[in-house]
Amino acid sequence: MAMAMRITPSILNADLSNLSGEISRIPSADGVHLDVMDNHFVPNMTFGLPVVECIRKNTDAFLDIHLMIAQADRWAPAFAEAGAESVTFHVEAADAPIRLAREIRARGARASMALKPATPIEPYADMMPELDMVLLMTVEPGFGGQKFLDLVLPKIERTRELVKKTGQEIWIQVDGGVSLETIERCAAAGADTFVAGSAVYSAADPDKMVNDLRGKAVAACQH
Repeated sequence: MAMAMRITPSILNADLSNLSGEISRIPSADGVHLDVMDNHFVPNMTFGLPVVECIRKNTDAFLDIHLMIAQADRWAPAFAEAGAESVTFHVEAADAPIRLAREIRARGARASMALKPATPIEPYADMMPELDMVLLMTVEPGFGGQKFLDLVLPKIERTRELVKKTGQEIWIQVDGGVSLETIERCAAAGADTFVAGSAVYSAADPDKMVNDLRGKAVAACQH
């Protein structure tokens, strides 16, 4: 059975003054990836809970929150309470990741754990069943438009093996430098959920790009 391939565009590269309009430009997307940055965990600042609450009121889209923030344990549950379908915390910023994953799930959201490029997956192998998704950063988090890091590909493969061992459906998401040039390598390595920011919103037709990216990912898994 072929894996479903999901494209969750990041609005980091969209027109932030018109988020509802920008989200409406990608009706074929499987979700909308919202990057929350606090200028502590990463050297950039975007938006926080009030903006996510406003977006939730204005769209039925699947909201995929990526918290690039310090004190993840304190803040992540509130994003689930705000109605996001998926909440991702960075394991590097979580004091008690298992408890946090359970708190997110208890509030009705999918629990997801993100890892920076240099953070190994192996120490968290036993934690996999507590998660609905693992996000592997393919750039250093903090800014959009960075170059994809091929060195993360073996980690994607190892993560896929760990997911297989659980027998559960745990999504593997990649974020950073995902484009028509790189998505096939990610899919072949075992990723099934893809964050693309600049590739989608710099395209003349963002929704066509969503479909083109998904097509490339599907094709990469059919050989």
